[in-house]
Amino acid sequence: MNTPPVLARMEQLISAWSAAEDRRDAFLRCYRMMTVNMHTAIARGEFADGAWVELLLRRFADYYFEALAQWDADTDTAPRVWQRAHACTRDPEAMVWQQLILGVNAHINYDLVLTVHELLDAEWGTMSGEVRRRRVDDYCRVNAIIAATIDAVQDDVLAPAMPVSAILDRLLGRVDEYMISRLITSWRDQTWSDAVRLLENPDPAHRQEIIAGVEGRAMRLASLIGPGTQRDLQDTEI
Repeated sequence: MNTPPVLARMEQLISAWSAAEDRRDAFLRCYRMMTVNMHTAIARGEFADGAWVELLLRRFADYYFEALAQWDADTDTAPRVWQRAHACTRDPEAMVWQQLILGVNAHINYDLVLTVHELLDAEWGTMSGEVRRRRVDDYCRVNAIIAATIDAVQDDVLAPAMPVSAILDRLLGRVDEYMISRLITSWRDQTWSDAVRLLENPDPAHRQEIIAGVEGRAMRLASLIGPGTQRDLQDTEI
């Protein structure tokens, strides 16, 4: 089976960043694992509309690569939430889990809203209730794949860089993975709600207000996640 282009691109970047000790590789390793598992699920027919999910997966990745290219060319042109995430990878005081979750925050709480809106905008007004249900079901099915991926992220990404995380994993069992899974699921639920708000508000000015609110929320979360915060994300309401 040929490697999908998006995975080949991820693997190339991970290899280069690892050799250069560029800590952007932490998020991308996680993202690659998730993407592999998504392609596997699509191939197994686990989605009602695998073609649409594959399109969503590909366009979602485009947003990541576009923001990355902007950061590399001129940091100030990248989306603000990605500026925060990438800047954290250069901070010697930042922990790997912070770098990882900042990337997840940027990609889910910002990029995914724009991706879902973009892919559904043309058909939303004429889409039947049944098709909408299929879209929601397929979107929510991803949560189970995320949950199944978190153990591997703990073992392959966090534990090598933070040996104490391996100890905690043995002590806590699946509790920590469950908490992370719940957090990401809640973010994805909010993301779908934000995308629907965009879809149901055709006025361009109103849409820009919604997008600004989405960005503001992601930036507030980034401030809580980044180095120096003493707040527990599980006790935070945004």
